[in-house]
Amino acid sequence: MNTWMNFSFQDASSPSMEQLMFFHDHAMIILILITTSILYTLLNMLINKMINRNLLNQQNLEIIWTISPTFLLIFIAFPSIHLLYLMDEINNPLLTIKAIGHQWYWSYEYTDFLNIEIDSYMLTKNNLKLNSFRLLDVDNNMILPLNTQMRMLVSSTDVIHSWTMPSLGKKIDAIPGRLNQVSLMIKRPGMYFGQCSEICGANHSFMPIVIESIPMMFFIKWINSF
Repeated sequence: MNTWMNFSFQDASSPSMEQLMFFHDHAMIILILITTSILYTLLNMLINKMINRNLLNQQNLEIIWTISPTFLLIFIAFPSIHLLYLMDEINNPLLTIKAIGHQWYWSYEYTDFLNIEIDSYMLTKNNLKLNSFRLLDVDNNMILPLNTQMRMLVSSTDVIHSWTMPSLGKKIDAIPGRLNQVSLMIKRPGMYFGQCSEICGANHSFMPIVIESIPMMFFIKWINSF
């Protein structure tokens, strides 16, 4: 059972990821129906030796199998375009965070506050604790509040990186000399793990991302501690 669970998505922790999972299931149902109907038709043609002379030159049948795929594509395209625009929209963010990729670590700036900047390095083998995750834990987590509309600005100082958080449904490139932005909203408290998903050099697989989601009250206390 655990093996099959590894092929599924991580648990959704943001509205956009919930919609992505819904769209995935929606598209898979359509694909399964198409595949099943084609296999049934092929098996029926192989088993059944009879020929219906009315189907040999039937224009109505040709019209049906030409139009029906069009409707199936519409059922897939409309939710896809709708979700694409929802993920690209930035709705009056209450907080802005800037993530900067370096070789090979991340730094975060809380631009709404003065002089709050942290560097996030992967924990080495010697610094791992009993409950730490090897190659995933960092020394400074990215602290974010719950149920808050946020905007993240992503850039890089050297090569192209990619800030990726699967459980939030976010993946955005960090390009030198350019600012990309993405909206964030976390619905559940906890720890979320991601990694750079761009081949950015020798230590590409050693620059993980850890988000710690906490209630707004504790987030304000954490901000005041600087």
